[in-house]
Amino acid sequence: MASGKYSRVDGKKSSGYGFTITIVLVVSLCLVGAWMFMSSWSAPTESIDFSSSETTKNVESTTKSDFTNEEVDRGSKSFSDEKNEEPEIVTESNEEKTEPEKSEEENSGEKTESVGEKKEFDDKNGDGDRKDGKGEKDTESEGDEVKQKEKTQLEESSEENKSEDGNGTEENTSESEENSEKKSEENTGETEENTEKSKDVFPAGDQAEITKESSTGSGAWSTQLVESQNEKKAQVSSIKWKVCNVTAGPDYIPCLDNWQAIRKLHSTKHYEHRERHCPEEAPSCLVPLPEGYKRSIKWPKSREKIWYNNIPHTKLAEVKGHQNWVKMSGEYLTFPGGGTQFKNGALHYIDFLQESYPDIAWGNRTRVILDVGCGVASFGGYLFDRDVLALSFAPKDEHEAQVQFALERGIPAMSNVMGTKRLPFPGSVFDLIHCARCRVPWHIEGGKLLLELNRALRPGGFFVWSATPVYRKTEEDVGIWKAMSELTKAMCWKLMTIKKDELNEVGAAIYQKPMTNKCYNKRSQNEPPLCKDSDDQNAAWNVPLEACMHKVTEDSSKRGAVWPEKWPERVETVPQWLDSQEGVYGKPAQEDFTADHERWKTIVSKSYLNGMGIDWSYVRNVMDMRAVYGGFAAALKDLKLWVMNVVPIDSPDTLPIIYERGLFGIYHDWCESFSTYPRTYDLLHADHLFSALNKRCNLVSVMAEVDRILRPQGTFIVRDDMETIGEIEKMVKSMKWNVRMTHSKDGEGLLSVQKSWWRPTEAETIKSAIA
Repeated sequence: MASGKYSRVDGKKSSGYGFTITIVLVVSLCLVGAWMFMSSWSAPTESIDFSSSETTKNVESTTKSDFTNEEVDRGSKSFSDEKNEEPEIVTESNEEKTEPEKSEEENSGEKTESVGEKKEFDDKNGDGDRKDGKGEKDTESEGDEVKQKEKTQLEESSEENKSEDGNGTEENTSESEENSEKKSEENTGETEENTEKSKDVFPAGDQAEITKESSTGSGAWSTQLVESQNEKKAQVSSIKWKVCNVTAGPDYIPCLDNWQAIRKLHSTKHYEHRERHCPEEAPSCLVPLPEGYKRSIKWPKSREKIWYNNIPHTKLAEVKGHQNWVKMSGEYLTFPGGGTQFKNGALHYIDFLQESYPDIAWGNRTRVILDVGCGVASFGGYLFDRDVLALSFAPKDEHEAQVQFALERGIPAMSNVMGTKRLPFPGSVFDLIHCARCRVPWHIEGGKLLLELNRALRPGGFFVWSATPVYRKTEEDVGIWKAMSELTKAMCWKLMTIKKDELNEVGAAIYQKPMTNKCYNKRSQNEPPLCKDSDDQNAAWNVPLEACMHKVTEDSSKRGAVWPEKWPERVETVPQWLDSQEGVYGKPAQEDFTADHERWKTIVSKSYLNGMGIDWSYVRNVMDMRAVYGGFAAALKDLKLWVMNVVPIDSPDTLPIIYERGLFGIYHDWCESFSTYPRTYDLLHADHLFSALNKRCNLVSVMAEVDRILRPQGTFIVRDDMETIGEIEKMVKSMKWNVRMTHSKDGEGLLSVQKSWWRPTEAETIKSAIA
């Protein structure tokens, strides 16, 4: 009974319990279904990584290698453009990505964003095969390699001038560390699969090692590496540009308009106030445009006229109009081609000099010249018709805007003065130096200024002096001629001829510098004295002038002993004196030179001229911001343009090689402003410059200087590592520039942008530039 009772009760209990279980199961199934439904919308990390990885693999399977064999052999990180079957990774990015999106898009979407839009570039440009083994071996930056091989201008000048103006060891160390940190942050959160894959995209070496450390060290804790890098990126992305409020207005040159420093000068006797005085902190504001500014007139019409609104200065037209320097003509400033010494035109005067001494041989023996006190540079402008490159300079002085006029006309010129420091050129490089009423007192103070020209003049080169002491007989002119005659004789310069131009009623004396030391050794008095053997004639950056002469080189295996090949052969001829040296890229220098020359010929012909959408008819004034052997300029020699080759002071001193090729250039420190007016160049080219500058300069200030120099609608081409390219791209976008093309391969990038007309609305007062 008991059992039956309990059996009945249990039976009822089992029925209710079963019903409960059924409900629980149904609810559980619903919950499981809901969970599965929700999971389908929150894709696992693995699926995202896989998708991104697969996309990258698909893109990479259709990429072109943008490296030539020559380039890989030299261990470079730059691109070339030889033919290959694989298509190239090209993007045209007009929208700035947000920071969270960047890490995933860099390896997928970013590389394929506008491949269709750039098909024309793909079709027109080819690339050589990359030897991966060699490429992985040579991953150190070019700058690091060469530091152990060749002296830089900074080292040469520092040795020559003990009072060097360094940038501070601690600051440099900090910048260097931050630069190293950049390279590792990019891959901090990647999976092992993507880390392995990055070995195919990024070069091995230091960067790979940093990436490996940051991957293994990542975890719950943040690192100083990530924190600092994120802050630097945030600063770059949050740039708020302002327009410069300065006394010079649209003509602002920071290192020449530093009134704060000029007012503190103890003397201006030697034109110290016309020399460079850079502000302690390089400005990061943007220079305003003149009201009514227009795109510059194309060459060669620009040689004859420019827009008045672009340089609205009339003083020279009022003072020098009767000498045919410049005249007002409606909305134009016109240039009849005259000058103080050649009122009837520069070409007649140029031919007069040739007839006076035929050995000058314009465009043959004489290719690269320096024009001192150039005025509006009509002399240099018309020498292009004789295949001669003339680098003209004059101070920023009461002859208002003379150098600015020259550059607007498309004529090479720079602001400089014969003052207390050496000119920013190597020794023994100019084939001829010209002075036509240049207002320089050559004969005073032991001939210190003329001795500086002697340093820059090539042995066997000519000095052409066309000034009143040559042909007038006033008491003052006779006295100056006598002093000059004594000085030039003591310097062993030989007076080759004195001729008078009957049409212009002027005369010219032509001197020649000796090619041997025979005369120096025979002098009865050591006056002017010979320079000490330790004095490096190539040291030129902020080195004080000395009233001494350097002996000429008589050893045929050294530079200066033999005159270069005649033009145009000299541009492709390897200098014999390079035979015993090691090149910048690690090969014997002569092989390095040849490989660099061929590489840039390929890049320019197959990419720059045809594949980047540049209207070369508007390109006249070009600057290579980091020239090495001058290969970029040499590759452009057949175009109607000229290239200012800049050798940074902390790069290998290759500027003498550039001059030997029949090209010209200058030393410069890109942490400071360049000695040119705003809006004076049509195209700026920077090959692995910014990654080097990042270690010691404020890149925002450097980009503000790029904006200052480049004309609106001008082109800016950057070749560098992808991290640096990313920083530059953000900055140019923040200035509203148009990104025309980007290209990436193996951690290296190419960026081409066009400057816009945009100017900020807010202003920033630069106290140092208020007069």
